[in-house]
Amino acid sequence: MAHLSEEILGDERGTLLLFVESQRTAIRESLAGLTAEQAASRPSASELSLSGLVKHVAGVELNWLRLAQGRGDETENDPEAWQNAFRLVGDETIASVQAFWDEVTAELTAFVRDLPSLDQTFPLPPAPWFPQDHKVSMRWMLLHLVEEIARHAGHADVIRESLDGTKAMG
Repeated sequence: MAHLSEEILGDERGTLLLFVESQRTAIRESLAGLTAEQAASRPSASELSLSGLVKHVAGVELNWLRLAQGRGDETENDPEAWQNAFRLVGDETIASVQAFWDEVTAELTAFVRDLPSLDQTFPLPPAPWFPQDHKVSMRWMLLHLVEEIARHAGHADVIRESLDGTKAMG
């Protein structure tokens, strides 16, 4: 995959996509040099692992894309999918989850690039933490992805430092 910053213009749309990509990169880099066992370990009181975070963030990004496309949340009525959202199961590997995430990234980027306007809206999914019957803009979705992925990038920093002392910022 080509480096995203080389492909995106410096306008608002490109800037938002670049910020999303920056947070993705932070999570991807947290896995550098780790074994599958290290990436799946949970070195803190949390249930989070690095491989689980990668899978979760890829799934979250796909779900927001599908909502924006008007296709709905693909895991909405699947309790098992929610339980397995933070861990690799079956034949899933870090490489396969990262490849899936790369596909989602490419699809989201193309979708956003082709939008006539970031002001277009779509309905929020029913959830206790969202206002009922509320719509948000594509701009809101991109900002939400920055927030969501950045939160998990912070988790990834703590997990990685707990594993081997590696720090994201030196």
